[in-house]
Amino acid sequence: MPFAPPDLGAAEFEEVRRTLESGWLSTGPRVQAFERAFAAYTGAPHALAVNSGTAALHLALLASEVGPDDEVVTTPLTFCATANTIVHVGARPVFADIDPVTWNLDPRAAAEALSPRTKAIVPVHYAGRPADMHAFEALARPHGITLIEDAAHCIEGVESCRKVGAIGDFTCFSFYATKNLTTGEGGMVTTADGAAASWMRVASLHGLDRDAWARHTPGARTGYQVRMPGFKYNMMDLQAAIGLHQLARIEGMHRRRTALAARYDEGLAGLPLRRPAPAAPGMVLAHHLYPILVDRREAGLSREDLQARLASDGIMTSVHFPPLHLQPYYVQRYGFHPGMFPVAEGVAARTLSLPLSPALTDSDIDRVIEAVHACVR
Repeated sequence: MPFAPPDLGAAEFEEVRRTLESGWLSTGPRVQAFERAFAAYTGAPHALAVNSGTAALHLALLASEVGPDDEVVTTPLTFCATANTIVHVGARPVFADIDPVTWNLDPRAAAEALSPRTKAIVPVHYAGRPADMHAFEALARPHGITLIEDAAHCIEGVESCRKVGAIGDFTCFSFYATKNLTTGEGGMVTTADGAAASWMRVASLHGLDRDAWARHTPGARTGYQVRMPGFKYNMMDLQAAIGLHQLARIEGMHRRRTALAARYDEGLAGLPLRRPAPAAPGMVLAHHLYPILVDRREAGLSREDLQARLASDGIMTSVHFPPLHLQPYYVQRYGFHPGMFPVAEGVAARTLSLPLSPALTDSDIDRVIEAVHACVR
């Protein structure tokens, strides 16, 4: 059983075929349509499609004028791209511990990590659970600190009745193959800042002031000017062709994810395992992952033991995530060491993500539940 198979329908295949037949494969009308639809879905005034969630984070940091000698506070329980992009702009990643219930960045720990050099805070909506954005707004706004949401897991999320994508100064999404909305590879950054959106659009395509579609449509002028030494971060129409129909089906896929997560909740309720906390009032969970915590003393086996036994049954799982501050680069560059963020380290040592995708059936989930029951005492 695959861990997170993509849920692709006939509409995606047909749109890709039409894109190929159109002869326009790179950034063009489908990317523009995808951006408009995504902005409407999130309620954000501006949306820029890029080739990865990493590119979205990098552009958001640059647009926030984060640079050398600045510090950016984030969580150590995240994929490396969250902190790598901070390093890319010359700033220093400052980790703060996570909340023991939500597994998201703890606002109180983030407050203690602030310094006069703090330029931005990057909350990560871990596993599809929106972070406490009201708390982060109260922390950031009085100090002029930029809020950049890492919403790679959380396209459908709602926090305090507010849609993820229209809360922070910038929100960055990933459309990687395993994400709730996939374009194979791809990403999006949303913002209410029109000037920043215009800057990121130029920066995302070599620093050109006009893209190829703008230059080659009938009657258009063909010239361009290089405004900056930009990046090759643009999304292709081939990717947007998939994204347009994934977005059209996102609410149906989300209902399916919610139902499968509820099936896990019920089926695993009697076991000595820690399951994801329920949603708070006014919150919608995106259910990108279904992580459980496996404690050897309680469950009779370790996370590694359970993962190996499930794999022997043909059930693929994953770990989200090894603690980022203990990865070799971050240890060697910044001197991080075990014990600095005990809650994150404890969760990282025990977490195991079970298969979850709207492409899976009820019987698939039941098979996983039965296999876990057979392993855990």
